[in-house]
Amino acid sequence: MKTLYFDFTDEEIANFYRLIGKNVKRLRQEKGLTQMELGLALGHTGVGTISVAEVYHNKKHFNLEHLYKIAKILDCDISEFFKD
Repeated sequence: MKTLYFDFTDEEIANFYRLIGKNVKRLRQEKGLTQMELGLALGHTGVGTISVAEVYHNKKHFNLEHLYKIAKILDCDISEFFKD
């Protein structure tokens, strides 16, 4: 049996999360929503999660549940968050 191992750099993962954040921001703005409005729609009390995850500040990022809900709120396919 083969054992597969891939070495992913921290920078590679950070760039992946930045791409997702950039796409969430773009799609949010295209729909005319503020960070506050999106945060409230997600059930949060403010912009904290949205603002830091959109720019991957302090390694804070969107999780799968966030992305699922955001896709529903923005009426887009979740795959849009992963496009380069």
